[in-house]
Amino acid sequence: MRILIWLLVLALSVGPATPAAAHVYYTVKSGDTLYDIAKQFRISVGGISAANRLRGDLIVPNQVLVIPEHVLKYSRGDICEDELMLLARIIHAEARGECFTGQVAVGAVILNRLASPDFPSDIREVIFQRTGDVFQFSPVGDGSIRLSPDERALKAARQALRGDDPTQGALYFYNPETADDQWIRTLPVMTRIGNHVFATQI
Repeated sequence: MRILIWLLVLALSVGPATPAAAHVYYTVKSGDTLYDIAKQFRISVGGISAANRLRGDLIVPNQVLVIPEHVLKYSRGDICEDELMLLARIIHAEARGECFTGQVAVGAVILNRLASPDFPSDIREVIFQRTGDVFQFSPVGDGSIRLSPDERALKAARQALRGDDPTQGALYFYNPETADDQWIRTLPVMTRIGNHVFATQI
């Protein structure tokens, strides 16, 4: 009886090394090595070993490995978990009342700015950029950037990082009902999604 109880306690205590929201999965293919997989995801072999409780370097085809999401490769480039969270925060603050596509679109604008020579090349710098005393994104100025993003905003951030751009390359967005800046209204409009107009440079 004691052995059965001990086995039950042991089974319940064994779980994934990282929470479900903080990793992705990779299915081992024939010829894969831990080094190759670590290089592909740009994390350490030790990180993969620890996440999967491996005792050596042996892996086999069709084995499913947990890949810790400290740094992931997206079609829009590599991004760390802190940057993912920051992108989700600005999406949540700017578009929490918008449809999912509208939230992805806000994330896409941030990432489009990264690719433009007219804006900073770092996600944090893009989001916190300001001209004089005016921030590019109002949630930074009013503090709502500090709100915790919900799962929908995180999903939208990941979707934008995978290359989904409903704006077709927009660098700006605004709500025509509330925007005070008259200059932004002169920019060429790419599309409108929900309450936001998405525009590009002249």
